[in-house]
Amino acid sequence: MNNTRKVVLSAMFIALGVTLPQAFHAVPNAGSIFLPMHIPVLIAGYVVGPIFGLATGLLTPLLSHLLFHMPPAPVLPSMLCELAMYGFASGLFTILIKTKNTVVKVYAVLILSMLAGRVTYGILNALIFKAGSYSLAAWIGAAFTTALPGIIIQLVLIPAVILALYKAKLIKL
Repeated sequence: MNNTRKVVLSAMFIALGVTLPQAFHAVPNAGSIFLPMHIPVLIAGYVVGPIFGLATGLLTPLLSHLLFHMPPAPVLPSMLCELAMYGFASGLFTILIKTKNTVVKVYAVLILSMLAGRVTYGILNALIFKAGSYSLAAWIGAAFTTALPGIIIQLVLIPAVILALYKAKLIKL
């Protein structure tokens, strides 16, 4: 896939990542629960690779913040890093994980990418963004407990999308 196509696809994923969360903002705390911005970024890594996936992960929350003030400013830095890691990791793991079983590969990439993003989020909050006021319990609560519905959505929706794109020969795994 050439860089022009990757730029266009990245722009599409950014647009999805900015607009999809708007459907959830009528419900209080829905972004933290359903994680709608994460979905296009994680998919982007599979489709456009680690570098463009990283760029998609950086630009999506930044543009959403500039246009809609969501995520709010105090949350923006950690979300920029978390989503950048999602896009980078899903692209990198798609390249690194070698298996003939496509379903296993799609899930392995997704789970490792989700963990990489959440660990990045936790470490940066503990050391930089919320240093001194962030605990393991706060991280588990935010990254796993509150986000459990979003995690389930990701585990169901993203593999279905990636496998459909693969079967249609629109992407390689």
